[in-house]
Amino acid sequence: MTDTTCHMSVSIDGFVAGPDQSRENPLGRNGVEVHRWHIGDPRATETDAIATSWLMRPRGAYVMGRNMFGPVRGAWDEDWRGWWGDEPPYHAPVFVLTHHAHDPIEMDGGTTFHFVTDGFDAAYAQALETAGDRGVDIAGGASTVRQALIAGVIDEFTLDITPVLLGSGERMFDGVDSFGFEPVEVLHSPLATHIRYRRVDGG
Repeated sequence: MTDTTCHMSVSIDGFVAGPDQSRENPLGRNGVEVHRWHIGDPRATETDAIATSWLMRPRGAYVMGRNMFGPVRGAWDEDWRGWWGDEPPYHAPVFVLTHHAHDPIEMDGGTTFHFVTDGFDAAYAQALETAGDRGVDIAGGASTVRQALIAGVIDEFTLDITPVLLGSGERMFDGVDSFGFEPVEVLHSPLATHIRYRRVDGG
């Protein structure tokens, strides 16, 4: 059976992105601080490198929200192709949740963005079919992960809890009534506590 993963960094007060997200500041005000553990901070340790290897492990397909894909809202009125340049880090099909249809966008390195207009369940079903036994990853952002948690499809959930206060922004767990996971591995560094959870049978 295909294993579905999700790996998210979060502030200690529960936000995955700060307030005032924009094209110039896609993670919101101070939101980049929750990602310092894997973007070249000199305080990063071997622990952070291990967690980065969890984050970057290849998957057969990905599901993400339109807000993670880019800042364009409403009808597609410009040629936006993602934040990641010509070769995004996914190297696999990515199914993007949106209310506005868009032709697939093929990028270098094997990534193709497919735009799904009929909701999370449809996007996840397409990702499962495409991934085969290589697994699906719920890439984010907060709303998409929340939908995946409510649907109960995540098997392994990794949180990087950072000693950062954002105060407001995008929350991931609002409306999620039960967690259904238990920790199986905990690593820590000065920049983050990395907790890898597995779904509890029947959770």
